[in-house]
Amino acid sequence: MSRVSPPGFTVPLVPLSVVALANRDRARTALRHAFPRRVASLHIVRSRRELVAAFHRRLVDAAIVDLAAPTEDIVSALSLAREFPSAPFVGMTPLRPSDTSLAARAAAADFADLVVEQVDDTVLRHLVEAQSFTRRFSTALQEPPEVLQLNSRMQRQAWAVLVAHGGRPVLTEVISLALGVSREHLSRAFSADGAPNIKRVIDLVRLIAAAELAKNPGYDVGDVADVLGFASSSHLSTAAIRIAGTRPTSLARLRAVDIIERFARDRSRSRSLPERPVKL
Repeated sequence: MSRVSPPGFTVPLVPLSVVALANRDRARTALRHAFPRRVASLHIVRSRRELVAAFHRRLVDAAIVDLAAPTEDIVSALSLAREFPSAPFVGMTPLRPSDTSLAARAAAADFADLVVEQVDDTVLRHLVEAQSFTRRFSTALQEPPEVLQLNSRMQRQAWAVLVAHGGRPVLTEVISLALGVSREHLSRAFSADGAPNIKRVIDLVRLIAAAELAKNPGYDVGDVADVLGFASSSHLSTAAIRIAGTRPTSLARLRAVDIIERFARDRSRSRSLPERPVKL
């Protein structure tokens, strides 16, 4: 699993977070082979209810639904692709003649892809990873926005590590270890030449991810805060006001470029951001 990064630098791998609704032993075995623990966090569930619960507990990169056992629960799970469009939904099937009708319904329900057992087993992980939330997020932000003035090699490498986490919480220690420098050196070097300090940029990237997840009909503000590791909805609200000057209920209407522009205008330094109480 590769990551786009500055020349001569390899971004540490961030394991995929995949949830799969599968009741057949054959499908579950294929999934475990495709997503081993060293490269992915695979959570296999047996019902629509459990699938929804998984989306509310973690940031899900992709969802896989076994279409070869078309119970009423499986059929009703097809609608979740429109509830959580930030994560691609992929149908899995041996593609027998009896499976074609449900596969067509999955396509109509905005499933991103269909994989065929045995035929696609060896490339399943790569097909899913290429469309995953984290991959799309990090690719879209691979180049630091010019307004942030992150021009040095270290600044760009730190940015690459940060966006590779897809909006998950990232400690400065994690970034400094990836770059092979101390936290103190990273903090000084990152904020050089007028660039924002690194903790503000970490908050910025997390808020961009929050805005993307807020566009999911299946999430409310509290859900977004939970899956991105904010301490509470109030914590997310405070971050939204500090970074973008908006309340979290308005995040779904903002694009990444809107948030970055608001941040660069006057919120990139701690001294510009006085504390104030927030009511949700």
